[in-house]
Amino acid sequence: MLQWLPGKLPVPCIYIAHKENGNNYLLMSKLKGQMAYSEYWLQRPKQQIHFMAEGLQILWAVNITDCPYRNDIKNKIRLAKYRVDNGLSGREDWEPETYGENGFKSPGELLDWLIDNQPEEELVFSHGDYCPPNIFIDNNTISGFIDLGRAGIADKWQDIALCVRSIGHNFGKNSNYITLLFEELGMEPNWEKINYYILLDELF
Repeated sequence: MLQWLPGKLPVPCIYIAHKENGNNYLLMSKLKGQMAYSEYWLQRPKQQIHFMAEGLQILWAVNITDCPYRNDIKNKIRLAKYRVDNGLSGREDWEPETYGENGFKSPGELLDWLIDNQPEEELVFSHGDYCPPNIFIDNNTISGFIDLGRAGIADKWQDIALCVRSIGHNFGKNSNYITLLFEELGMEPNWEKINYYILLDELF
């Protein structure tokens, strides 16, 4: 993705990609500015939300005609099944309501639910892990995107969902900043899709 995106998005430049003795090495250029998760922007939530909304619109403007990677629901379910089948879906930062008395009994049960409840997709270019640490801002302009390992063609609500989750973590799930995000985007929230993609991300 980092080889395909230059000229389409502000992303780091690859200097060297090298594999040796089973290890992969990647040397990239440094982005200018601060990540949107920096203390500076966390203390300015309205401005941070503005840039998060702007970043989504920049991503959606990328022409996906010849995008080399498709990371839609079909592919995500395939990867999630591999992780569940091989015991790789365990992690310590699950959302508290995902499992337990009022949630799913296991990652396998969650996977079955995700398979049975796949939403219709609105395909765009997706970052794949759209959250403030992966967006850089410099001189009041988005200066770049990092951590593009899950990027590709996917539903636009994939990135919206993880952005909403991040806002909830940083400023509270019932904060007005989630409402502000959708005002900035000029659209209404689709909570069924948002919840679906947050749950899907629990398996990664």
